[in-house]
Amino acid sequence: MTTTGALRNGLTVSGKPVSLPVQDVEGVSRQLVGHFIDNVTTCATLPGDIITGDVTAITQVCLELSVSMLDGQDIPAQTDRLAEAAAGWAREGVPIDTILHSIHEGFKVGMDLIFSNATVKDCNNLVDGAKLVVEMLDIMSATVARAYVSEHKAAVSEHHTAVHTLTSALLAGHTTATMARECGLGIADEYSVLAVDIPKHPDEQHPMLDSKVVARRKLRRLQAELAIRCGENALALLSVDGGTILIPTATLSDEHLDELLAQLSAAARVPVTAAVVTASGAGVPAAADRAHELLDMVRRLQGPPNLYRFADLALEYQLTRPGPARETLESLLDPLGDHPELLQTLRSHISNNLNRQRTARSLHIHTNTVDYRLRRIAQLTGLDPTATSGWWQLRSALVARTFSKRSQPDTRVDAV
Repeated sequence: MTTTGALRNGLTVSGKPVSLPVQDVEGVSRQLVGHFIDNVTTCATLPGDIITGDVTAITQVCLELSVSMLDGQDIPAQTDRLAEAAAGWAREGVPIDTILHSIHEGFKVGMDLIFSNATVKDCNNLVDGAKLVVEMLDIMSATVARAYVSEHKAAVSEHHTAVHTLTSALLAGHTTATMARECGLGIADEYSVLAVDIPKHPDEQHPMLDSKVVARRKLRRLQAELAIRCGENALALLSVDGGTILIPTATLSDEHLDELLAQLSAAARVPVTAAVVTASGAGVPAAADRAHELLDMVRRLQGPPNLYRFADLALEYQLTRPGPARETLESLLDPLGDHPELLQTLRSHISNNLNRQRTARSLHIHTNTVDYRLRRIAQLTGLDPTATSGWWQLRSALVARTFSKRSQPDTRVDAV
């Protein structure tokens, strides 16, 4: 409290304690509760037992707090009771603005009662009284707000733990109906299983900023957007770099997943990439493995940020399976092993859809140099990258080589 010593001794109006009109706590409480029912919309819709119970009880607590402050007494017991009641309202879902509005309405009525008999001689006490009213409002509002925030944090933490537990169990294939009930969450019949890659935000590289703080804020924005779009139905295990999201297909159909990814990217302020596989609850572990395998393929092939489905990558998936076919494809590029500039030109030319001008610009060389290098590739490999058959085989070889143990970091290709 910041109340002065004079105020601690109690205020008077017309020679009487200013708290006198509200000292009949029970009577004034009934009057205030009736006022709330008539003037606070939410209160008018509450069940009768809540009005006669919780609302009346806390009104009395606020009155006792007010009387104590007006008489210059200590107030910790009343503020503790107010905090406990506010935490209960938060758990029951009563909006905080309803509580704060009711407190202010109560002050309007209380001030009419307290200062109705004031005269000109009470001017100084009225000024002190106004200051005290502001302090009382500050204490009550802050007490309620802290209780709501604390309860909200606890609820969020409990929900996060439940989601983490159920998601981990689904991904491990260990879920049971009992576990789902204990978590307070249901298991859907079918899920869209998304493997998600979240790139670094540019500010994570800023020398004047804490990269960990920037990364956490990026993730929180994405998680908040996911909650807005899918509610509590989406299950997620995410870090600042990505992770796995399970979305019931009944909550969000496949055709809306592309829009969701765009919304998550906008919220995170980075281009998010994801691969999705649909599966039943029991099939989630295998689907998650497949989705992350597809996402890894996209990253190796340096595919643009997008939502990828298995159909989009079926060919690349098959080309990268271990075996003699992949080894044969890889060997097609062996003649270019001593010519890294030719491999680079081939990768760029394919990623630019065989456009000579774009290839030249991306490599900062003349188009004639591009033509020369393409001819050299044809001479060394026996495959013409400007012809359909040659381009097809060379592209397949690049995809296969990306997953080869022999491949180097600079041999990846924008092939998706």
